Amino acid sequence: MALDATQRHYRAPCPGCGAPVEFRSAQSTHAVCAYCQSTVVRSGEVLARLGRMAELFDDHSPLQLGASGRFQEGGKALAFTLVGRLQYKSSTGVWSEWYALLEDGNIAWLAEDNGAYVFTRPLAPTRPLPDAARFRVGTGTAIEGKPFSVTFSELVALIAAQGELPKLPPLGVPFAVVELRSADGEVLSLEYNPASAGVPPASTAAPDPAAPAPPQPVAPSVSRGRAVLLEELQLQGLKDESAREEKARQFNCPHCGAPVQVQLERSKSVTCSACHSIIDLNQGLGGELRHAQQDEPVQPLIPLGATGQLQGVPWQVVGFQHRMGQVPGEDELFGWDEYLLYHRQRGFGFLVDSTEGWSLVRPTTGAPTLAGSNARTATYLGSTYTLQYSYEAETTYVAGEFYWPVARGQKTFNRDFASAKGLLNMEQTATEVTWSAGSRLSSDTVAQAFGLQGQAAMFRRNDVKPFSAAPQLSLRTIVIVVLLLIVLLILLRSCGPAFVGSGMRSAGGSYGGYSSGGGHK
Repeated sequence: MALDATQRHYRAPCPGCGAPVEFRSAQSTHAVCAYCQSTVVRSGEVLARLGRMAELFDDHSPLQLGASGRFQEGGKALAFTLVGRLQYKSSTGVWSEWYALLEDGNIAWLAEDNGAYVFTRPLAPTRPLPDAARFRVGTGTAIEGKPFSVTFSELVALIAAQGELPKLPPLGVPFAVVELRSADGEVLSLEYNPASAGVPPASTAAPDPAAPAPPQPVAPSVSRGRAVLLEELQLQGLKDESAREEKARQFNCPHCGAPVQVQLERSKSVTCSACHSIIDLNQGLGGELRHAQQDEPVQPLIPLGATGQLQGVPWQVVGFQHRMGQVPGEDELFGWDEYLLYHRQRGFGFLVDSTEGWSLVRPTTGAPTLAGSNARTATYLGSTYTLQYSYEAETTYVAGEFYWPVARGQKTFNRDFASAKGLLNMEQTATEVTWSAGSRLSSDTVAQAFGLQGQAAMFRRNDVKPFSAAPQLSLRTIVIVVLLLIVLLILLRSCGPAFVGSGMRSAGGSYGGYSSGGGHK
């Protein structure tokens, strides 16, 4: 499924080592020599060496240069080949964006996204776009007349590159990236980097974390796309999956020295089964392994590695985290558990265990539209959900593998929405908003799915109640209720039989529960 062999290619010797450097696209201006890692820029038919590119770290991705596939757009299948790769880093982790050359000569990008992939193509806005600082995470905006939500806004930096590329930001110099998502699943990415403004990189020196952010260009580069499955792209020429499965990735725990094995290619954090330390894999196994110790391990009800059939899909439990929540202004805390589920074709999901029931939710590509006073409703894929609870959440214990750099003490602000059709959850940090959607499950369904019918009593929750993760009543609330009851009794006694036969109906609520974690990048 490679591109037409008659398409004109340009090949010239590398200015650094003399090895051949090839440009397959007329839109490619930069390339990284596969032999000496020289960064070269093309001007007509002349190659100039700018410096040396940093080495890629092995993120165990199934993708590689030369892989080809087809992307469905407007009822038409477009063939493409992956010819370049950029590795970026932000405070939330490291990810890759692959440069795809289409058979018609146009370009596209295949990027990692929240444990999945997003296929985007360049977009030329008809109106100037605001500076990155004007976009605030969690707010709404309109681009080309279409409403979007701001889901990501942060400084990122290029840490490595491979192959030929149409752009090459200065190595290690932070620049702003803003991501917008619509209620129908469309993704817009805005990159405010010097390469987007047509300014050539001044240096390819080693990354400097302390380097100041460059001035933002007036017009960012914009790409538009949607989430895709690798199977949907009919990819050929991927890395050998069987070899990856047999080899896996193994290293010694930086805290206790015990062997630790990484099973998933996209894991960015893992825990040591011996000492329970959380190990950050952001730099790859060849980089510095940072770890954080954990005390008082929490035992998950469903063991890591177990496989269960839920909603027709065989999910494997690969991660577990215990989280605590607190309603602003309340004293008491409430807790729940989240199991990270994985399926090779479906990606990731979350099985949530709260005091009032079980639920299965999955990260969404789109961002529901918030409306009403204090965002009381959310509309997603044509359905309207009503806000149930708002609360602050914190991760208190972690076990297994995760596709984002999870850590103890991570905090988010959560909103839970519900409708007759299902559940929606929003998690927000200072730089990112993630959404998940799903539905409730019965306790018996979960126990049976994982072959734990003999422990069904341990799975039972208050399934008849509509919402999940209820906290205990705070002491202040109990005192207020008691005082109100005393006042009511005094009034009843003073009024005598006038109140006999009248009824009083109480109503209660609960908070939290069907949340999920993870970052887009």
